[in-house]
Amino acid sequence: MYSPHTVQQLTERLEKPIVLVGLMGVGKSTVGRRLARRLDLPFVDSDSAIEDAAGFTAAEVFEKYGEKDFRDGERRLVARLVEGRVGVIATGGGAFVDPRTRELLNARAITIWLDASIDVLSERTARRDTRPLLRNADPRGTLKRLADERRPSYAEAHIHIRSGSGGHSEVVEAIIVALDQHLRQ
Repeated sequence: MYSPHTVQQLTERLEKPIVLVGLMGVGKSTVGRRLARRLDLPFVDSDSAIEDAAGFTAAEVFEKYGEKDFRDGERRLVARLVEGRVGVIATGGGAFVDPRTRELLNARAITIWLDASIDVLSERTARRDTRPLLRNADPRGTLKRLADERRPSYAEAHIHIRSGSGGHSEVVEAIIVALDQHLRQ
């Protein structure tokens, strides 16, 4: 575990926001909040920012306007978020799949792909019925299909971190180590 002093030095070297990408249920929001606290940086969840702007939950906006309009709005919002100060941003699961959003984020931020097995994702997403894409007869199959479809896009992130059944604090520490190595390149 990095000392608070070493983490502070790492934070001082950051010149771009950190953006977490990956499938729903991988822990982008939870890990993002913890990472932001550890780095003493502000945290923004893009789905929460969409809710604030639209007055509806991200799931309601998705269902009401469809995926295409949702992704267009999400891209504009994410573009505004990365223009601000250095911080930690958790994106929706499909944001990084859009080529224009992916290009924007890779140019203006440090992108981190949080990755987990389908078993872990299935368990986590089954806890709440807030995922429009999983409201079907085979949510696990949907997660597998999305993982297969999105893997090439997520693989374009600057950093790849595996998340398993261990604690979120382990993932945060793995990100800090990877960030340190990334900033030394």
